[in-house]
This record gives sequence, structure tokens and C-alpha cells, in this order.
Amino acid sequence: MRDLVFVHGRAQEHKDSKALKNEWIAAWAEGLKKSGLHVPLSDDQIHFPYYGDTLDQLVAGKTPEDAAKIVVRGEVPGGDGELSLEEKAFIEAVLLESVGRFEQDPEGAIQRALPSDAIIEKGVLNWGWVQAILEVLDEHVPGASGMSVALATRDVFQYLTNDITRAVIETGTASAIPENKEAVVVSHSLGTVVAYNVLRQNAKQRNWKVPLFVTLGSPLAVMVIKKKLAGIKPLGFPANVVTWFNAMDKRDVVALYPLDNKNFPLTPAIDNKTDVHNGTSNAHGISGYLSDKEVAMKIYDAVTKS
Repeated sequence: MRDLVFVHGRAQEHKDSKALKNEWIAAWAEGLKKSGLHVPLSDDQIHFPYYGDTLDQLVAGKTPEDAAKIVVRGEVPGGDGELSLEEKAFIEAVLLESVGRFEQDPEGAIQRALPSDAIIEKGVLNWGWVQAILEVLDEHVPGASGMSVALATRDVFQYLTNDITRAVIETGTASAIPENKEAVVVSHSLGTVVAYNVLRQNAKQRNWKVPLFVTLGSPLAVMVIKKKLAGIKPLGFPANVVTWFNAMDKRDVVALYPLDNKNFPLTPAIDNKTDVHNGTSNAHGISGYLSDKEVAMKIYDAVTKS
């Protein structure tokens, strides 16, 4: 049997890491049940690096080393007034790209969402414009507000642009991946960005053997996210990964595109499943992905091979 590593996404702060791990395992078990199977691993063979409270710890004055032992938090301290222009532009770019998934004329749809008598200049410095983008997303994504997309985007920005935050999160995540033995890595949402970055940057330093890397509900193919990642290191297939499997629900507003040759071209190509029916309220929840029969079997087959 191979070990299994789960890498979670955002908005997990102030939660019990053991309970979260059990939620992931239960969702996977639900998917396996559809094939008449059970979870084949013991609890100590399943690793769950929890970074949900890391930023809290950093703000409290703890060292990155101490914080990395605990967890990562989705949100960045401070109100919207503290956002830099760069961060606002990053968030707006993702929101516009999200609207473009549902509207052939994104800017026209946004203009229609504005008050009829409003004369509002587009751009991140104008909150009325951004609010209109969020309203358009609200219309197309039942159960997932545009604001939730903005918050998720903000978390990705902080991870990609704040060196200390990124180092803390990556240290904690890397420490959970066993060395000198094979381990399957399964990631979700922001966790797909973290896991990808950790794997590709540690190919030579760590003796990791990853027969299968799974990304679920991933925003990796979003243009501004790709550009930020490429700025850290040129995009490439992690050398320590044998096979990469990506799954998405086409209604998932965080996972805008499949990780295919058009949107995320790597060699070898990533195996994509785009017909997941995620039953969670926003079509993005981890339980809706892990309980998918094919996703669950992909993980099962990988961990049971020796």
C-alpha cells in the first residue's frame, strides 16, 4: 500500500484538523461505496497537513517555523481598504475571467448590472464596477456568491505574492509528504496551487515518489494565476510525479478551465475529467469531488498498487 496525502483549500481556519481529515476520508469512502469498496488505508497512512490558521499565527508573532507546524488560513488580516492596487487588479482579472465563462460579452453584462442612471468608470478603484461583476456572477452561480470567488482569489494572491506566507504554507505541506516511499497526493482548490508549487520546486531536494497527483476544483489554469506561478518558476510537469489527474465540475466557478493542452500545456499531458457532478451547494466543495465514483477509484487504484 502507498501513503495518501490530502492538501486542503481555503476557508478552513479555526477548524479542527482531525475533523477535517475525517470529512475528507468520509467523502472518499462515499465514492468508494459506489464501487462496493472501502477505504483501504489506516489513519496513520493518510496525511493531512492543515495550514488553516498559519496567518493567524504569523500575525501573533510566531516564527514561520512554529507557524508551519500548525496550519494555513484562507483570509489575509485586514479589511478591503488595506488591499494594494496590485491585489485589487489581480482579483478583478479573475472575476472578469469568471464572468467570461458565462457571458459572451462580459463587459456588456457588467454594464447591464449597473444602475440605469449610473455613470461608473470600470476598474478596480471603482467599487461600483466590481460590485456589478459580483452581481453577474451571483446570477450564474447558484449557491456560490461572487464575493466567495473574490475571497478565494484573494487567498491565492496572498499565497503567490507573499514570500513569508508561501514559505510557511509550503514548509508545512512538504513536511507531510513522506520521503523514500511512494505517496499519492490529492489536492483541492487553493491546495492544488500549493501542492503543485511544492512538488515542482522540490523535485531535486526531496526524495519524493508520487505515482499519482490529483487536483480537484483547481484554479491553476486561470490566466493571472498562471502568470504569477510562472514568475516564481517556469511552469513544468513535476519531475517527481508519474501521472497527474485533474477533475472539475463545469459549474465550479473556481475551476474555470480543464488543465488541458489549451489551458495548461505540460509534457506529459494531464489527464482531465470534466463531467463531475458536484452535489455541494456551490459545485466546488471537496465532498462533491471525493465522492465521485471515478475520482474515488482513481485514488483507490493508485494507493493499492505497490
